[in-house]
Amino acid sequence: MTDEEFRAVRALDGITVVSLEQAVAAPLATRHLADLGARVIKIERVDGGDFARAYDSAVRGMGSHFVWLNRGKESVTLDVKTPDGLGLLRELISRADVFLQNLAPGAATRLGLDAETLRSARPELIVVDMSGYGSSGPYRDRRAYDLLVQSEGGLVSITGTPDAPAKTGIPTADIAAGMYAYSGVLAALFRRARTGAGAHVEVSMLDAIAEWMGHPLYLTAHTGEQPPRSGLSHPVIGRPELAEDPEFATNMARCRNRARVDSAVAAGTRALTAEELVRRLDKAGIASARLNSVQELIDHPQLTERDRWREVETPVGKVAAVLPPVTFSDVEARMDPVPALGEHTTAVLTELGRSPAEIAELFSRGVVGGR
Repeated sequence: MTDEEFRAVRALDGITVVSLEQAVAAPLATRHLADLGARVIKIERVDGGDFARAYDSAVRGMGSHFVWLNRGKESVTLDVKTPDGLGLLRELISRADVFLQNLAPGAATRLGLDAETLRSARPELIVVDMSGYGSSGPYRDRRAYDLLVQSEGGLVSITGTPDAPAKTGIPTADIAAGMYAYSGVLAALFRRARTGAGAHVEVSMLDAIAEWMGHPLYLTAHTGEQPPRSGLSHPVIGRPELAEDPEFATNMARCRNRARVDSAVAAGTRALTAEELVRRLDKAGIASARLNSVQELIDHPQLTERDRWREVETPVGKVAAVLPPVTFSDVEARMDPVPALGEHTTAVLTELGRSPAEIAELFSRGVVGGR
């Protein structure tokens, strides 16, 4: 391989992922795999596909969640509740390196798509099961959505103001689970490269949130105290004498006296413009940040100057998208189009050896959809 050819290789080129996915958590994991070069075949319902397509119509009629989470994938629509549709899915899995699913609890097992069944035929296969609460325990059959898991996982109890709890402004439980599924697949592929063995990887949203709750979890476990909701808080500035005051001298003391700290900060900053305040903080070597709006994030000079925006094709035209956070110095992430529903059905069925007449017959019976 020449140096030029080596530089053009993405980390997951040649890896095929079949994903029976919907909503946020699983699509986030597989989109990151696609960004790294994996071929991701996304299996969608014939009657409307991934329901995130219709969460809203913000992106020129397309759902904003869907556009965010599904670039670089191939959309194949199958009715997996029919024998023929399920058979086609099994054929696709038989050619894949990874099968990932986040169906309702128990659904994959009822379809014969559980890890034990699939890996008994192909031990090298990596099977990823994503769920709200895991495959065992008293909550295993409960449906889970981001807000519910944020609540069960204690995140809501520490988020918000002293007067009112709040969910986070992004789907934290979904994102946490998606990122652990993504890293789990990478670890399983690395182990398979060394041993030849696949894996059964399980990721639950509650487990992911429990991990991210590490600081308040350990704090409460060892003090018996529930961390208070503090809203937005600030370091003390502009009052050098407070640094020697025992009520403010340490982080623990400042936490005990948070109301006085906030009052001192407010008194010291309310007369300054944001620009002057940031200048003074920078000069003093104190970390700071602006309370930006979403539009200000979009326009952020750091993203612009570092060339973090790309155009991605979608069924409704090109849209701006941010490059993924993992940056390779020698090859850029794959930023391929967001698929229309069932856009790749015919092409993938042709790969499976189906003739045009057979494909037309499957369409006519509603076993497959799209084009």
